[in-house]
Amino acid sequence: MTVASPADPRAAALSLRRSPLADRAAELAERGGERVRLTEEPFLTQVDLRVHPGSPAVARIEHALNLALPHHEPNRVSGDETAAALWLGPDEWLLVAPDGHAERVVSAVRGALADSLGSTVDVSANRTTLRLSGPMAREVLEKVCSLDLHPRSFGPGRCAQTLVGRTQAILWQLSAEPAYRLLVRCSFANYLADLLLDAMGEFTT
Repeated sequence: MTVASPADPRAAALSLRRSPLADRAAELAERGGERVRLTEEPFLTQVDLRVHPGSPAVARIEHALNLALPHHEPNRVSGDETAAALWLGPDEWLLVAPDGHAERVVSAVRGALADSLGSTVDVSANRTTLRLSGPMAREVLEKVCSLDLHPRSFGPGRCAQTLVGRTQAILWQLSAEPAYRLLVRCSFANYLADLLLDAMGEFTT
């Protein structure tokens, strides 16, 4: 008699994942328009990295990831929306990659750290991502965020940890369209979606 092997526990766990806004995908699509759109980008790989910017490990990490760690100017992003390093503090970066790459990124960074002081943690499950895009996206954000978002101050390749409404989020401008990513704790995803949808109202009617 042939006994079926047990299912891969990892694959089974992945199949059960549900993003915070999974039930609202159709609503988000319906509420958007040509001038502004809001979508969820769930399950992005997010890895927190702490290391002193003067450490010899920085060069090894950059080589291992084929990605520079921005440290000469605050609130910068290197890479692109597929693979990026976001400056969060003098010795802290958020490494972003597509879904399923966390193990690879963490392993590469730990190997590059070697005996140097530093840490790397997979924080992918901590946040989901909202993408706000379209010609009026900046005007929508300006209703709920106190940052100066004018292109002279905040443009593509910039990020900031800030309040959007009453919740903290990481705001990352992707392109000059403009298009933004807002990385927010999963428990606040519905609040942020409601806030942005309300701010979008005058541009989608």
